[in-house]
Amino acid sequence: MAERPEDLNLPNTVITRIIKDAIPDGVNVSKEARLAISKAASVFVLYATSCSNNFAMRGKRKTISAQDVISAMEDMEFDHFIQPLQQCLDTYRRDQLDKKEATEKKKKAKEQESSVVIDLDTNGDSNDDNAEDVEPEADEDYNPEEEVEEEEDEEGEEMDSAKGDDAEVVEISDESADT
Repeated sequence: MAERPEDLNLPNTVITRIIKDAIPDGVNVSKEARLAISKAASVFVLYATSCSNNFAMRGKRKTISAQDVISAMEDMEFDHFIQPLQQCLDTYRRDQLDKKEATEKKKKAKEQESSVVIDLDTNGDSNDDNAEDVEPEADEDYNPEEEVEEEEDEEGEEMDSAKGDDAEVVEISDESADT
């Protein structure tokens, strides 16, 4: 929580910008008036937050929702704020939904683009000359280690038969060396 009451005030630049947007051109606002509006705005925000928190606590929640704020406005007897606040909330939710949909469309388009590239890489050239360059589609049961073992077994059998012939020769020469 804030250590000093001044820490709870809204930034002066924000208040000044809001005041300038709310009044017609050519109207000046004194420094004291800006300070008073700033204090009033801070008190309003704190009060609205406190009332909204009460509604959240009644609902056994620790997070204040938009509906809690709307209920607090009604409870604080600021009924004329409810409709504009609800409109702003609806607009915000629509904008967020539009952003989410746009992001999903971009993601899908990117996925489709990458799948097209993959399709072109695997099936793009129908020439038989390049058929050897095209890798087969991935087999779910394919295990590269098994392929290596199979190759070693095949080579191993050939090498064993070759070694067998050599081994006999070596054995013969070993026997003749011993005798």
